[in-house]
Amino acid sequence: MLAALLFDLDGTLTNSDTLHLVAIQQLLLEEDGRSFTEHEFEQHCAGRANAQMCMNLFPQRSITEHQAFADRKEARFRQLATQLEPIPGATRLLDYAEQHGIGMVVVTNAPRANADHMLAALGFSERLARVVVAEELPHAKPHPLPYLTGLEKLKAEAHVGIAFEDSIPGLTAAKAAGIFTVALATTQSPAALQAAGADLVIDDYNDPRLWAHIEQMHSA
Repeated sequence: MLAALLFDLDGTLTNSDTLHLVAIQQLLLEEDGRSFTEHEFEQHCAGRANAQMCMNLFPQRSITEHQAFADRKEARFRQLATQLEPIPGATRLLDYAEQHGIGMVVVTNAPRANADHMLAALGFSERLARVVVAEELPHAKPHPLPYLTGLEKLKAEAHVGIAFEDSIPGLTAAKAAGIFTVALATTQSPAALQAAGADLVIDDYNDPRLWAHIEQMHSA
């Protein structure tokens, strides 16, 4: 029986990666005149916790310098992300979960301040009150710990849950936790998501295949 929905945030509940890219591009240009492409963002930043992102961007800088840049980047992102729109069908899915008593949790590599800001901008703060921030755990995605922690919050086992992800690190984490994982093709190609092990790849939450699986799990 379906008892748990576990949502990534960036690129999964809202298409926000473009704003993260712009924030990084602005700061790199301001700080050292460096250009930064969308391909580089996908290779080094998308879906990664800030510690890994900064290590990829600045391998020679100290951890203190990494943290300072991450703080500036996230503050710039929040300035840019004053209005956010849910992925089509997301509100429909939240409605369904509430009507059927299905637990929901957000599992994100984003910092706590970003998660709070984004959920408020989406109007989801009360509906998605349970949030696992991977940076507050010993391991972030792609380690399974954030998703295992999400299951613990919902008091659910992996086989009664569905995880929603858009990045390869997040998909890897959810699959390693043993959860049926639906990948949204917002930041990666369907082929890349399928190759990484997605159980189902969709463009948005209105996909009939998703709802067929939800109904099948709910009635099991």
